[in-house]
Amino acid sequence: MITTKAQRKLFGNILIEKNLVNEDQLDEALEIQKINGKGLGNILVDLGYTTDDLITEALGKYLDMEVVSLEDIDIKPDVLKKISPSIAKLYRVIPIAYSESTITVAQEYALNIEQIDILRFLLQHKIKPVMAPKDEVANALEKYYPGNFESVEDLLGNFQSDASQVESKDNREIIDIDQLKKLAEDAPVKTFVSMILLQAIIDKASDIHLESFEKKFRVRYRIDGLLAEKIPVPVQFKNGIISRIKVLSQMDIAERRLPQDGRIMINIRGHSVDIRVSTLPTKYGESIVLRILDKSATSLNLNQLGMVPDDVRTIQQLMKKPNGIILITGPTGSGKTTTLYSALDYVNEPGVKIITTEDPVEYDIDGIMQIQINSEIGVTFAKSLRAILRQDPDIILIGEIRDLETLETAIQASLTGHLVLSTLHTNDAPSTITRLIDMDVKPYLITASLVAVISQRLVRKICTECREEFIPSKNVVDDLKIAESELKGKHFFKGKGCRNCNSTGYKGRMSILEIMVIDEEIRADIIKQSSSEVLREKARKKGMNTLREAGLNAAYNGLTTLEEVVRETCCV
Repeated sequence: MITTKAQRKLFGNILIEKNLVNEDQLDEALEIQKINGKGLGNILVDLGYTTDDLITEALGKYLDMEVVSLEDIDIKPDVLKKISPSIAKLYRVIPIAYSESTITVAQEYALNIEQIDILRFLLQHKIKPVMAPKDEVANALEKYYPGNFESVEDLLGNFQSDASQVESKDNREIIDIDQLKKLAEDAPVKTFVSMILLQAIIDKASDIHLESFEKKFRVRYRIDGLLAEKIPVPVQFKNGIISRIKVLSQMDIAERRLPQDGRIMINIRGHSVDIRVSTLPTKYGESIVLRILDKSATSLNLNQLGMVPDDVRTIQQLMKKPNGIILITGPTGSGKTTTLYSALDYVNEPGVKIITTEDPVEYDIDGIMQIQINSEIGVTFAKSLRAILRQDPDIILIGEIRDLETLETAIQASLTGHLVLSTLHTNDAPSTITRLIDMDVKPYLITASLVAVISQRLVRKICTECREEFIPSKNVVDDLKIAESELKGKHFFKGKGCRNCNSTGYKGRMSILEIMVIDEEIRADIIKQSSSEVLREKARKKGMNTLREAGLNAAYNGLTTLEEVVRETCCV
Protein backbone atom coordinates (compact mmCIF):
# COMPACT_ATOMS: atom_id res chain seq x y z
CA MET A 1 0.00 0.00 0.00
CA ILE A 2 1.70 3.19 -1.14
CA THR A 3 0.76 6.49 0.41
CA THR A 4 2.64 9.63 1.25
CA LYS A 5 3.39 10.64 4.79
CA ALA A 6 1.21 13.74 4.32
CA GLN A 7 -1.76 11.60 3.25
CA ARG A 8 -1.36 9.30 6.24
CA LYS A 9 -1.12 12.19 8.66
CA LEU A 10 -4.03 14.12 7.13
CA PHE A 11 -6.28 11.06 7.20
CA GLY A 12 -5.18 10.40 10.76
CA ASN A 13 -6.16 13.91 11.79
CA ILE A 14 -9.61 13.36 10.30
CA LEU A 15 -9.98 10.19 12.38
CA ILE A 16 -9.09 12.20 15.49
CA GLU A 17 -11.56 14.95 14.58
CA LYS A 18 -14.31 12.35 14.24
CA ASN A 19 -13.32 10.88 17.65
CA LEU A 20 -12.59 7.49 16.07
CA VAL A 21 -9.11 7.36 17.63
CA ASN A 22 -6.99 9.56 19.90
CA GLU A 23 -3.53 11.01 19.23
CA ASP A 24 -1.66 8.31 21.16
CA GLN A 25 -3.44 5.57 19.21
CA LEU A 26 -2.69 7.32 15.92
CA ASP A 27 1.01 7.74 16.78
CA GLU A 28 1.23 4.06 17.73
CA ALA A 29 -0.34 3.03 14.42
CA LEU A 30 1.98 5.32 12.43
CA GLU A 31 5.02 3.77 14.11
CA ILE A 32 3.77 0.26 13.26
CA GLN A 33 3.16 1.37 9.68
CA LYS A 34 6.81 2.37 9.34
CA ILE A 35 7.73 -1.25 10.07
CA ASN A 36 5.16 -3.30 8.14
CA GLY A 37 3.83 -0.84 5.55
CA LYS A 38 0.19 -1.85 6.07
CA GLY A 39 -2.68 0.60 5.59
CA LEU A 40 -3.21 2.98 8.49
CA GLY A 41 -6.87 2.04 8.80
CA ASN A 42 -6.05 -1.68 8.79
CA ILE A 43 -3.53 -1.21 11.60
CA LEU A 44 -5.99 0.73 13.75
CA VAL A 45 -8.58 -2.00 13.24
CA ASP A 46 -6.01 -4.72 14.06
CA LEU A 47 -5.15 -2.87 17.27
CA GLY A 48 -8.83 -2.85 18.20
CA TYR A 49 -9.08 0.96 18.37
CA THR A 50 -11.88 1.21 15.81
CA THR A 51 -13.86 -0.88 13.32
CA ASP A 52 -13.48 -1.50 9.61
CA ASP A 53 -16.92 -0.03 8.86
CA LEU A 54 -16.08 3.25 10.62
CA ILE A 55 -12.71 3.48 8.85
CA THR A 56 -14.34 2.86 5.47
CA GLU A 57 -17.00 5.48 6.10
CA ALA A 58 -14.44 8.07 7.25
CA LEU A 59 -12.12 7.33 4.33
CA GLY A 60 -14.99 7.62 1.86
CA LYS A 61 -15.91 11.08 3.15
CA TYR A 62 -12.26 12.13 3.23
CA LEU A 63 -11.76 11.18 -0.44
CA ASP A 64 -15.28 12.14 -1.50
CA MET A 65 -15.68 8.58 -2.77
CA GLU A 66 -18.80 6.45 -2.89
CA VAL A 67 -19.01 3.69 -0.30
CA VAL A 68 -20.93 0.56 -1.30
CA SER A 69 -22.07 -2.61 0.41
CA LEU A 70 -21.11 -5.62 -1.70
CA GLU A 71 -23.64 -7.74 0.16
CA ASP A 72 -26.44 -5.69 -1.42
CA ILE A 73 -25.11 -5.91 -5.00
CA ASP A 74 -25.83 -8.72 -7.45
CA ILE A 75 -22.79 -8.72 -9.74
CA LYS A 76 -23.41 -10.03 -13.25
CA PRO A 77 -21.12 -12.74 -14.71
CA ASP A 78 -20.12 -10.61 -17.71
CA VAL A 79 -18.91 -7.89 -15.31
CA LEU A 80 -16.84 -10.35 -13.28
CA LYS A 81 -15.09 -11.48 -16.46
CA LYS A 82 -13.69 -7.99 -16.91
CA ILE A 83 -11.07 -8.73 -14.24
CA SER A 84 -9.22 -12.05 -14.03
CA PRO A 85 -9.01 -13.92 -10.69
CA SER A 86 -5.27 -13.27 -10.36
CA ILE A 87 -5.59 -9.50 -10.74
CA ALA A 88 -8.69 -9.31 -8.55
CA LYS A 89 -7.02 -11.21 -5.71
CA LEU A 90 -3.65 -9.51 -6.11
CA TYR A 91 -5.12 -6.00 -5.86
CA ARG A 92 -8.11 -6.91 -3.65
CA VAL A 93 -10.73 -5.43 -5.99
CA ILE A 94 -14.17 -6.52 -7.21
CA PRO A 95 -15.72 -5.28 -10.49
CA ILE A 96 -19.33 -4.34 -9.77
CA ALA A 97 -20.47 -2.54 -12.95
CA TYR A 98 -19.45 -1.86 -16.54
CA SER A 99 -20.68 0.80 -18.95
CA GLU A 100 -19.22 2.94 -21.71
CA SER A 101 -15.73 1.42 -21.42
CA THR A 102 -15.63 2.13 -17.68
CA ILE A 103 -15.26 -0.57 -15.04
CA THR A 104 -16.49 0.31 -11.58
CA VAL A 105 -14.34 -1.50 -9.04
CA ALA A 106 -14.83 -1.81 -5.30
CA GLN A 107 -11.59 -1.73 -3.34
CA GLU A 108 -10.72 -2.04 0.32
CA TYR A 109 -7.99 0.60 0.45
CA ALA A 110 -8.71 3.75 -1.53
CA LEU A 111 -5.57 5.71 -0.65
CA ASN A 112 -3.56 3.49 -3.00
CA ILE A 113 -4.03 5.76 -6.01
CA GLU A 114 -1.19 4.02 -7.89
CA GLN A 115 -3.25 0.83 -7.95
CA ILE A 116 -5.92 2.45 -10.10
CA ASP A 117 -3.30 3.49 -12.66
CA ILE A 118 -1.99 -0.08 -12.82
CA LEU A 119 -5.50 -1.49 -13.25
CA ARG A 120 -6.19 1.04 -15.98
CA PHE A 121 -3.08 -0.12 -17.82
CA LEU A 122 -3.75 -3.85 -17.34
CA LEU A 123 -7.41 -3.79 -18.24
CA GLN A 124 -7.24 -1.15 -20.99
CA HIS A 125 -10.39 0.45 -19.60
CA LYS A 126 -11.31 3.52 -17.61
CA ILE A 127 -11.56 2.71 -13.91
CA LYS A 128 -14.07 4.20 -11.50
CA PRO A 129 -13.09 3.28 -7.92
CA VAL A 130 -15.56 2.95 -5.08
CA MET A 131 -15.00 1.79 -1.51
CA ALA A 132 -16.24 -1.27 0.35
CA PRO A 133 -15.52 -2.69 3.83
CA LYS A 134 -12.49 -4.95 4.00
CA ASP A 135 -14.39 -8.03 5.15
CA GLU A 136 -16.98 -7.63 2.38
CA VAL A 137 -14.22 -7.47 -0.25
CA ALA A 138 -12.65 -10.62 1.21
CA ASN A 139 -15.99 -12.46 1.17
CA ALA A 140 -16.71 -11.33 -2.39
CA LEU A 141 -13.32 -12.55 -3.60
CA GLU A 142 -14.00 -15.99 -2.13
CA LYS A 143 -17.51 -16.02 -3.57
CA TYR A 144 -16.84 -14.77 -7.10
CA TYR A 145 -13.26 -15.95 -7.63
CA PRO A 146 -12.95 -19.35 -5.93
CA GLY A 147 -10.07 -21.71 -6.56
CA ASN A 148 -6.56 -21.08 -7.76
CA PHE A 149 -5.05 -17.92 -9.15
CA GLU A 150 -4.30 -17.34 -12.79
CA SER A 151 -0.74 -18.38 -13.53
CA VAL A 152 2.14 -16.10 -14.37
CA GLU A 153 2.15 -17.62 -17.86
CA ASP A 154 -1.42 -16.42 -18.42
CA LEU A 155 -0.53 -12.91 -17.34
CA LEU A 156 2.55 -12.96 -19.57
CA GLY A 157 0.34 -13.67 -22.55
CA ASN A 158 -1.27 -10.27 -22.15
CA PHE A 159 2.09 -8.55 -22.13
CA GLN A 160 3.61 -10.52 -24.99
CA SER A 161 0.78 -9.78 -27.37
CA ASP A 162 1.58 -6.07 -27.32
CA ALA A 163 5.31 -6.19 -26.61
CA SER A 164 7.67 -5.14 -29.35
CA GLN A 165 10.72 -7.36 -29.77
CA VAL A 166 14.11 -5.88 -28.98
CA GLU A 167 17.57 -7.22 -29.55
CA SER A 168 19.34 -8.86 -26.62
CA LYS A 169 22.40 -7.02 -25.33
CA ASP A 170 25.07 -8.24 -22.99
CA ASN A 171 26.17 -6.72 -19.72
CA ARG A 172 28.65 -4.38 -21.42
CA GLU A 173 25.70 -2.20 -22.36
CA ILE A 174 25.74 1.16 -20.56
CA ILE A 175 22.29 2.11 -19.31
CA ASP A 176 21.48 5.52 -17.93
CA ILE A 177 20.59 5.39 -14.21
CA ASP A 178 17.55 7.56 -14.70
CA GLN A 179 16.39 5.16 -17.39
CA LEU A 180 16.82 2.22 -15.00
CA LYS A 181 14.74 4.01 -12.37
CA LYS A 182 12.07 4.75 -14.96
CA LEU A 183 12.00 1.10 -16.04
CA ALA A 184 11.61 0.00 -12.42
CA GLU A 185 8.52 2.18 -12.06
CA ASP A 186 6.78 1.12 -15.29
CA ALA A 187 3.33 -0.31 -14.58
CA PRO A 188 3.76 -3.61 -16.49
CA VAL A 189 7.10 -4.28 -14.84
CA LYS A 190 5.76 -3.55 -11.36
CA THR A 191 2.75 -5.73 -11.96
CA PHE A 192 4.78 -8.60 -13.36
CA VAL A 193 7.18 -8.56 -10.40
CA SER A 194 4.18 -8.60 -8.05
CA MET A 195 2.76 -11.57 -9.94
CA ILE A 196 6.07 -13.44 -9.77
CA LEU A 197 6.13 -13.05 -5.99
CA LEU A 198 2.46 -13.89 -5.56
CA GLN A 199 2.62 -17.01 -7.73
CA ALA A 200 5.67 -18.25 -5.82
CA ILE A 201 3.90 -17.89 -2.49
CA ILE A 202 0.77 -19.61 -3.83
CA ASP A 203 2.88 -22.50 -5.16
CA LYS A 204 4.78 -22.65 -1.83
CA ALA A 205 8.08 -22.13 -3.62
CA SER A 206 11.16 -21.76 -1.44
CA ASP A 207 13.18 -19.80 -4.01
CA ILE A 208 12.71 -17.80 -7.20
CA HIS A 209 15.48 -17.82 -9.81
CA LEU A 210 15.63 -15.03 -12.40
CA GLU A 211 18.30 -15.84 -14.97
CA SER A 212 19.76 -13.79 -17.82
CA PHE A 213 20.80 -15.49 -21.05
CA GLU A 214 21.81 -14.18 -24.45
CA LYS A 215 18.35 -14.39 -26.00
CA LYS A 216 16.00 -14.98 -23.10
CA PHE A 217 15.26 -14.17 -19.48
CA ARG A 218 13.67 -17.00 -17.57
CA VAL A 219 11.91 -17.48 -14.25
CA ARG A 220 12.23 -20.73 -12.28
CA TYR A 221 10.64 -21.64 -8.95
CA ARG A 222 12.08 -24.18 -6.52
CA ILE A 223 9.03 -26.16 -5.40
CA ASP A 224 9.37 -29.13 -3.06
CA GLY A 225 13.13 -29.02 -3.55
CA LEU A 226 13.18 -29.11 -7.37
CA LEU A 227 13.36 -26.25 -9.88
CA ALA A 228 10.34 -25.79 -12.14
CA GLU A 229 10.90 -23.62 -15.21
CA LYS A 230 8.31 -21.02 -16.11
CA ILE A 231 7.71 -19.44 -19.50
CA PRO A 232 10.59 -17.11 -20.51
CA VAL A 233 9.94 -13.44 -19.86
CA PRO A 234 10.06 -11.04 -22.83
CA VAL A 235 13.68 -9.89 -23.07
CA GLN A 236 12.67 -6.23 -23.06
CA PHE A 237 11.43 -6.64 -19.47
CA LYS A 238 14.79 -7.93 -18.18
CA ASN A 239 16.41 -4.68 -17.09
CA GLY A 240 13.14 -3.35 -15.71
CA ILE A 241 12.49 -6.46 -13.61
CA ILE A 242 16.05 -6.53 -12.26
CA SER A 243 15.88 -2.82 -11.44
CA ARG A 244 12.47 -3.18 -9.79
CA ILE A 245 13.70 -5.97 -7.51
CA LYS A 246 16.77 -3.92 -6.61
CA VAL A 247 14.58 -0.95 -5.71
CA LEU A 248 12.32 -3.12 -3.54
CA SER A 249 15.30 -4.71 -1.75
CA GLN A 250 17.08 -1.36 -1.29
CA MET A 251 20.12 -2.28 -3.37
CA ASP A 252 22.30 0.04 -5.44
CA ILE A 253 20.47 0.15 -8.73
CA ALA A 254 23.57 1.46 -10.52
CA GLU A 255 25.90 -1.35 -9.39
CA ARG A 256 25.83 -4.17 -11.92
CA ARG A 257 29.40 -5.49 -11.59
CA LEU A 258 29.40 -6.72 -7.98
CA PRO A 259 27.15 -9.18 -6.10
CA GLN A 260 24.64 -7.57 -3.75
CA ASP A 261 22.35 -8.77 -0.98
CA GLY A 262 19.04 -7.24 0.08
CA ARG A 263 15.70 -7.94 1.67
CA ILE A 264 12.05 -7.40 0.78
CA MET A 265 9.17 -7.46 3.26
CA ILE A 266 5.71 -7.83 1.72
CA ASN A 267 2.21 -8.48 3.02
CA ILE A 268 0.15 -11.16 1.29
CA ARG A 269 -3.35 -12.02 2.50
CA GLY A 270 -2.73 -10.21 5.77
CA HIS A 271 0.54 -11.91 6.74
CA SER A 272 4.15 -10.86 6.25
CA VAL A 273 6.57 -12.64 3.95
CA ASP A 274 10.32 -12.10 4.28
CA ILE A 275 12.27 -12.39 1.02
CA ARG A 276 16.08 -12.48 0.96
CA VAL A 277 17.52 -11.27 -2.35
CA SER A 278 20.91 -12.05 -3.89
CA THR A 279 22.26 -10.70 -7.18
CA LEU A 280 25.18 -12.13 -9.15
CA PRO A 281 26.73 -10.56 -12.28
CA THR A 282 26.90 -12.99 -15.21
CA LYS A 283 27.93 -12.74 -18.85
CA TYR A 284 24.52 -11.67 -20.14
CA GLY A 285 23.27 -9.67 -17.17
CA GLU A 286 22.55 -10.21 -13.52
CA SER A 287 21.17 -13.41 -12.03
CA ILE A 288 18.83 -12.92 -9.08
CA VAL A 289 17.74 -15.47 -6.50
CA LEU A 290 14.99 -14.62 -4.04
CA ARG A 291 14.64 -16.89 -1.01
CA ILE A 292 11.11 -16.84 0.39
CA LEU A 293 10.62 -17.13 4.13
CA ASP A 294 6.84 -17.40 4.38
CA LYS A 295 6.33 -17.81 8.10
CA SER A 296 2.62 -18.61 7.71
CA ALA A 297 3.32 -21.49 5.31
CA THR A 298 5.46 -23.44 7.76
CA SER A 299 4.15 -25.13 10.87
CA LEU A 300 6.54 -25.03 13.82
CA ASN A 301 4.98 -28.09 15.38
CA LEU A 302 6.99 -31.30 15.54
CA ASN A 303 3.84 -33.33 14.97
CA GLN A 304 3.16 -31.54 11.68
CA LEU A 305 6.56 -31.87 9.99
CA GLY A 306 5.87 -35.30 8.53
CA MET A 307 8.09 -37.17 10.99
CA VAL A 308 7.19 -40.66 12.19
CA PRO A 309 5.83 -40.64 15.78
CA ASP A 310 8.88 -42.46 17.22
CA ASP A 311 11.21 -39.74 15.91
CA VAL A 312 8.97 -37.00 17.31
CA ARG A 313 9.02 -38.65 20.75
CA THR A 314 12.81 -39.03 20.64
CA ILE A 315 13.31 -35.33 19.84
CA GLN A 316 10.89 -34.32 22.58
CA GLN A 317 12.84 -36.45 25.07
CA LEU A 318 16.14 -34.93 23.93
CA MET A 319 14.75 -31.40 24.43
CA LYS A 320 14.16 -32.20 28.09
CA LYS A 321 17.88 -32.74 28.69
CA PRO A 322 19.29 -30.16 31.15
CA ASN A 323 22.51 -29.67 29.19
CA GLY A 324 24.55 -30.93 26.27
CA ILE A 325 24.74 -30.38 22.51
CA ILE A 326 22.21 -31.57 19.95
CA LEU A 327 23.37 -31.28 16.34
CA ILE A 328 21.21 -31.49 13.22
CA THR A 329 23.08 -32.20 10.00
CA GLY A 330 22.23 -32.21 6.34
CA PRO A 331 22.63 -30.16 3.16
CA THR A 332 21.18 -26.70 2.61
CA GLY A 333 17.41 -26.88 2.21
CA SER A 334 16.96 -30.12 4.14
CA GLY A 335 14.72 -28.55 6.80
CA LYS A 336 17.26 -28.36 9.61
CA THR A 337 16.24 -24.88 10.78
CA THR A 338 12.54 -25.72 10.76
CA THR A 339 13.17 -28.82 12.89
CA LEU A 340 15.27 -26.82 15.35
CA TYR A 341 12.64 -24.12 15.69
CA SER A 342 9.91 -26.69 16.14
CA ALA A 343 11.94 -28.31 18.89
CA LEU A 344 12.39 -24.90 20.55
CA ASP A 345 8.69 -24.19 20.24
CA TYR A 346 7.98 -27.46 22.06
CA VAL A 347 9.89 -26.27 25.16
CA ASN A 348 9.09 -22.56 24.83
CA GLU A 349 7.32 -21.67 28.08
CA PRO A 350 7.59 -18.88 30.68
CA GLY A 351 9.94 -20.90 32.90
CA VAL A 352 12.57 -21.40 30.17
CA LYS A 353 14.85 -18.70 28.74
CA ILE A 354 15.82 -19.36 25.12
CA ILE A 355 18.27 -17.25 23.09
CA THR A 356 19.22 -17.80 19.45
CA THR A 357 21.95 -16.41 17.21
CA GLU A 358 21.25 -16.83 13.50
CA ASP A 359 22.15 -15.74 9.98
CA PRO A 360 19.48 -14.91 8.99
CA VAL A 361 16.69 -14.98 11.59
CA GLU A 362 14.15 -17.05 9.66
CA TYR A 363 11.21 -17.27 12.07
CA ASP A 364 9.88 -14.97 14.76
CA ILE A 365 8.70 -16.80 17.87
CA ASP A 366 7.18 -15.01 20.84
CA GLY A 367 9.12 -15.59 24.03
CA ILE A 368 12.47 -16.32 22.34
CA MET A 369 15.33 -13.79 22.22
CA GLN A 370 16.86 -13.77 18.73
CA ILE A 371 20.16 -12.25 17.54
CA GLN A 372 20.90 -11.44 13.90
CA ILE A 373 24.51 -12.14 12.85
CA ASN A 374 26.24 -9.15 11.23
CA SER A 375 29.87 -9.96 10.45
CA GLU A 376 30.45 -6.50 8.96
CA ILE A 377 30.33 -4.98 12.44
CA GLY A 378 31.86 -7.97 14.21
CA VAL A 379 28.68 -9.71 15.37
CA THR A 380 29.78 -13.31 14.70
CA PHE A 381 28.46 -16.60 16.03
CA ALA A 382 31.36 -16.96 18.46
CA LYS A 383 31.11 -13.40 19.82
CA SER A 384 27.33 -13.61 20.10
CA LEU A 385 27.57 -16.92 21.92
CA ARG A 386 29.99 -15.51 24.49
CA ALA A 387 27.63 -12.61 25.11
CA ILE A 388 24.64 -14.95 25.35
CA LEU A 389 26.28 -16.90 28.16
CA ARG A 390 26.19 -13.73 30.29
CA GLN A 391 22.41 -13.52 29.79
CA ASP A 392 21.62 -16.59 31.94
CA PRO A 393 19.91 -18.70 29.23
CA ASP A 394 18.59 -22.24 29.64
CA ILE A 395 18.65 -23.18 25.94
CA ILE A 396 20.84 -21.71 23.19
CA LEU A 397 20.39 -22.08 19.44
CA ILE A 398 23.39 -21.43 17.18
CA GLY A 399 22.28 -21.15 13.57
CA GLU A 400 25.37 -22.94 12.24
CA ILE A 401 28.76 -24.07 13.57
CA ARG A 402 31.20 -22.74 10.98
CA ASP A 403 34.55 -22.68 12.81
CA LEU A 404 36.47 -24.14 15.71
CA GLU A 405 36.02 -21.03 17.88
CA THR A 406 32.23 -21.31 17.73
CA LEU A 407 32.36 -25.06 18.36
CA GLU A 408 34.64 -24.70 21.40
CA THR A 409 32.41 -21.99 22.87
CA ALA A 410 29.34 -24.21 22.31
CA ILE A 411 31.06 -27.09 24.10
CA GLN A 412 31.94 -24.86 27.06
CA ALA A 413 28.33 -23.64 27.17
CA SER A 414 27.03 -27.21 27.30
CA LEU A 415 29.52 -28.16 30.02
CA THR A 416 28.36 -25.25 32.18
CA GLY A 417 24.74 -26.36 32.24
CA HIS A 418 23.17 -25.17 28.99
CA LEU A 419 21.34 -27.13 26.30
CA VAL A 420 22.85 -26.08 22.95
CA LEU A 421 21.26 -26.71 19.55
CA SER A 422 23.03 -26.16 16.25
CA THR A 423 23.55 -27.38 12.68
CA LEU A 424 26.53 -28.82 10.84
CA HIS A 425 27.05 -29.82 7.21
CA THR A 426 27.74 -33.57 7.14
CA ASN A 427 26.19 -36.41 5.14
CA ASP A 428 24.93 -38.52 8.03
CA ALA A 429 24.94 -38.76 11.81
CA PRO A 430 27.97 -41.07 12.39
CA SER A 431 30.25 -39.05 10.08
CA THR A 432 29.53 -35.98 12.22
CA ILE A 433 31.83 -37.43 14.91
CA THR A 434 34.66 -37.69 12.41
CA ARG A 435 33.97 -34.12 11.29
CA LEU A 436 34.20 -32.81 14.86
CA ILE A 437 37.52 -34.60 15.40
CA ASP A 438 38.80 -33.20 12.09
CA MET A 439 37.99 -29.74 13.48
CA ASP A 440 40.58 -30.47 16.24
CA VAL A 441 38.11 -31.11 19.04
CA LYS A 442 39.41 -33.57 21.61
CA PRO A 443 37.38 -36.81 21.72
CA TYR A 444 36.86 -36.50 25.48
CA LEU A 445 35.17 -33.10 24.97
CA ILE A 446 32.85 -34.64 22.37
CA THR A 447 31.82 -37.45 24.71
CA ALA A 448 31.33 -35.00 27.60
CA SER A 449 29.09 -32.62 25.67
CA LEU A 450 27.37 -34.33 22.73
CA VAL A 451 23.87 -35.67 23.46
CA ALA A 452 22.64 -36.64 19.99
CA VAL A 453 23.21 -36.13 16.28
CA ILE A 454 20.22 -35.95 13.94
CA SER A 455 20.72 -36.20 10.18
CA GLN A 456 17.77 -35.02 8.10
CA ARG A 457 16.52 -35.02 4.53
CA LEU A 458 13.28 -33.92 2.89
CA VAL A 459 11.51 -36.18 0.39
CA ARG A 460 8.53 -35.27 -1.71
CA LYS A 461 5.20 -36.77 -0.69
CA ILE A 462 2.96 -38.55 -3.16
CA CYS A 463 -0.06 -36.47 -4.15
CA THR A 464 -3.09 -37.89 -2.34
CA GLU A 465 -5.44 -36.84 -5.16
CA CYS A 466 -3.81 -38.99 -7.86
CA ARG A 467 -2.01 -41.68 -5.87
CA GLU A 468 -2.07 -45.13 -7.45
CA GLU A 469 -0.34 -48.44 -6.81
CA PHE A 470 2.42 -49.59 -9.15
CA ILE A 471 5.34 -51.99 -9.41
CA PRO A 472 8.74 -50.26 -9.15
CA SER A 473 11.30 -50.77 -11.90
CA LYS A 474 14.20 -53.16 -11.41
CA ASN A 475 16.72 -50.34 -11.85
CA VAL A 476 15.33 -48.42 -8.87
CA VAL A 477 15.27 -51.56 -6.72
CA ASP A 478 18.88 -52.29 -7.70
CA ASP A 479 19.93 -48.72 -6.86
CA LEU A 480 18.53 -49.18 -3.37
CA LYS A 481 20.15 -52.64 -3.05
CA ILE A 482 16.89 -54.17 -1.82
CA ALA A 483 16.68 -57.95 -1.74
CA GLU A 484 13.64 -59.52 -3.42
CA SER A 485 12.71 -61.14 -0.13
CA GLU A 486 12.28 -57.66 1.39
CA LEU A 487 9.74 -56.71 -1.28
CA LYS A 488 7.33 -59.54 -0.53
CA GLY A 489 4.06 -58.23 0.81
CA LYS A 490 5.09 -54.62 0.18
CA HIS A 491 2.90 -52.21 -1.81
CA PHE A 492 4.32 -49.22 -3.66
CA PHE A 493 2.58 -46.09 -4.87
CA LYS A 494 3.19 -43.09 -7.10
CA GLY A 495 1.22 -40.07 -8.27
CA LYS A 496 0.10 -40.17 -11.88
CA GLY A 497 -0.18 -36.36 -12.03
CA CYS A 498 -3.19 -34.11 -11.66
CA ARG A 499 -4.20 -30.47 -11.29
CA ASN A 500 -3.67 -30.59 -7.54
CA CYS A 501 0.05 -31.38 -7.95
CA ASN A 502 0.68 -29.51 -11.22
CA SER A 503 1.04 -32.91 -12.96
CA THR A 504 4.17 -33.78 -10.95
CA GLY A 505 2.67 -36.61 -8.89
CA TYR A 506 3.99 -35.01 -5.71
CA LYS A 507 2.51 -32.52 -3.26
CA GLY A 508 4.46 -31.27 -0.24
CA ARG A 509 7.45 -32.80 1.55
CA MET A 510 8.15 -34.83 4.66
CA SER A 511 11.20 -35.35 6.88
CA ILE A 512 13.20 -38.54 7.11
CA LEU A 513 15.58 -38.69 10.05
CA GLU A 514 18.59 -40.61 11.27
CA ILE A 515 18.87 -40.07 15.04
CA MET A 516 22.03 -41.23 16.77
CA VAL A 517 21.70 -40.88 20.54
CA ILE A 518 25.09 -40.84 22.25
CA ASP A 519 25.19 -43.50 24.99
CA GLU A 520 28.07 -44.98 26.99
CA GLU A 521 28.99 -47.61 24.42
CA ILE A 522 29.15 -45.08 21.60
CA ARG A 523 31.12 -42.72 23.84
CA ALA A 524 33.71 -45.46 24.32
CA ASP A 525 34.03 -45.81 20.55
CA ILE A 526 34.40 -42.05 20.16
CA ILE A 527 37.27 -42.05 22.68
CA LYS A 528 38.91 -44.81 20.63
CA GLN A 529 38.27 -42.69 17.48
CA SER A 530 36.44 -45.58 15.82
CA SER A 531 35.42 -45.17 12.19
CA SER A 532 32.02 -43.91 11.04
CA GLU A 533 31.14 -47.44 9.92
CA VAL A 534 31.73 -48.83 13.42
CA LEU A 535 29.66 -46.04 15.00
CA ARG A 536 26.86 -46.61 12.48
CA GLU A 537 26.64 -50.34 13.20
CA LYS A 538 26.65 -49.74 16.97
CA ALA A 539 23.86 -47.17 16.63
CA ARG A 540 21.81 -49.46 14.35
CA LYS A 541 22.00 -52.26 16.88
CA LYS A 542 20.52 -49.87 19.41
CA GLY A 543 17.57 -49.05 17.16
CA MET A 544 18.77 -46.22 14.89
CA ASN A 545 17.29 -46.19 11.39
CA THR A 546 19.67 -44.92 8.73
CA LEU A 547 18.42 -42.27 6.30
CA ARG A 548 18.03 -44.97 3.65
CA GLU A 549 16.00 -47.17 6.02
CA ALA A 550 13.84 -44.22 7.12
CA GLY A 551 13.16 -43.40 3.48
CA LEU A 552 12.25 -46.99 2.65
CA ASN A 553 9.85 -47.13 5.58
CA ALA A 554 8.13 -44.00 4.23
CA ALA A 555 7.89 -45.64 0.78
CA TYR A 556 6.53 -48.87 2.26
CA ASN A 557 3.82 -46.81 3.98
CA GLY A 558 2.81 -45.19 0.69
CA LEU A 559 4.01 -41.71 1.66
CA THR A 560 6.79 -41.26 -0.91
CA THR A 561 8.33 -43.08 -3.85
CA LEU A 562 11.44 -45.20 -4.15
CA GLU A 563 12.79 -42.69 -6.69
CA GLU A 564 12.68 -39.99 -4.01
CA VAL A 565 14.50 -42.24 -1.57
CA VAL A 566 17.24 -42.85 -4.16
CA ARG A 567 17.51 -39.13 -4.95
CA GLU A 568 17.86 -37.99 -1.35
CA THR A 569 19.94 -40.85 0.10
CA CYS A 570 22.24 -41.75 -2.78
CA CYS A 571 25.34 -40.53 -0.91
CA VAL A 572 24.62 -42.04 2.52
